[in-house]
Amino acid sequence: MADSRQGVCILGATGSIGQSTLDVLRRHPARWRVESLGACRDVEGMLAACREFRPRCVAMGERAAAAQLREALRLEGLPIEVLEGATGMEAIAADAASPIVVAAIVGAAGLRPALAAVRQGKRVLLANKEALVMSGALFMDEVERHGATLLPLDSEHNALFQCLPRPDAVRHLELGVSELILTASGGPFRQRPADQLAWVTPEEACAHPNWSMGRKISVDSATLMNKGLEVIEARWLFDVPPERIRVLVHPQSIVHSMVAYSDGSVLAQMGNPDMRTPIAHALSWPERVESGVAPLDLTRVAALQFEQPDLARFPCLRLAFDALQQGGVAPAVLNAANEVAVEGFLARRLRFTQIPALIEAVLEQAPSVAADSLEAVFRSDHEARELAARWMAAYGERL
Repeated sequence: MADSRQGVCILGATGSIGQSTLDVLRRHPARWRVESLGACRDVEGMLAACREFRPRCVAMGERAAAAQLREALRLEGLPIEVLEGATGMEAIAADAASPIVVAAIVGAAGLRPALAAVRQGKRVLLANKEALVMSGALFMDEVERHGATLLPLDSEHNALFQCLPRPDAVRHLELGVSELILTASGGPFRQRPADQLAWVTPEEACAHPNWSMGRKISVDSATLMNKGLEVIEARWLFDVPPERIRVLVHPQSIVHSMVAYSDGSVLAQMGNPDMRTPIAHALSWPERVESGVAPLDLTRVAALQFEQPDLARFPCLRLAFDALQQGGVAPAVLNAANEVAVEGFLARRLRFTQIPALIEAVLEQAPSVAADSLEAVFRSDHEARELAARWMAAYGERL
């Protein structure tokens, strides 16, 4: 009997988004099957997923991790093919056996696999915001050219998608939409005195008050760079100019984003802060399925608070808006510099307050060129990383 389930490929399977996706799939074994999985280096996490879901193929970003996983699978008698490197990740993303691809690889490394899925005309559930930050116009052109279905997994962009007038209006906001409002929790340092931010530790920055996330995105949330990247992503995903995108700090993380209309209406998507909600929505759209998330009890929430972001204390958000206005490869430069800065902070080679300082310095030094090809984007990404590494070597202050 033919298997009627849809095959799913999860890129970034051992990360927080990947694990949440697997939990949703676990609840609907008759609807979807795990066809393939990709991860960078987490052999134990991948082995556990292989034991439970028995994918046909997996890809590991690092060669040594791939070799280790192959041996572990052999010893357990699991006949699962193991690919490796960037080519392996792109191969599973493009494989016709997986009409649904969850693109959840963190950082610039996720761009090429996401594009590989798009070019096969698949349903791509995009959690890798860097793909649109780095190559927004190019990426969206590929989506249109190949007839792919792009559904946002970030809770904020998924919320906007749900609040827009109709699905085919995603890139055509003439239907009375006046403003997109992204909400931000404010991170763990929303009320920390500015003169104490230089002493923030990686452990503190990774302790998000509402969400369970990986270390890199947790630091981005603490600096508000995550919200800046989301602003750039929203600009391309929904085809709106920067001046029609606003950020509000909302500490409760209950309202995930809002769409304001010209008639004065504001539509908000609400829910408990759990990534399984947007994942279940995107997997089953236009239908709805159970996600495992507890129902929202507004009587327990009691109050919803909103405030303007403090750009003086958290300049990363301002830098993101600046890069978006500058255009060209500036957003790719911003992203590359931020990745280097966050790595430096997590390695205690850079203070928390030096993250925006490094990014601003790289934006000022990097050549301003058009983002008219992927080659230009990746070249600027590489140059920005070199500039960031030199700045950190010269000015970085160890914790």
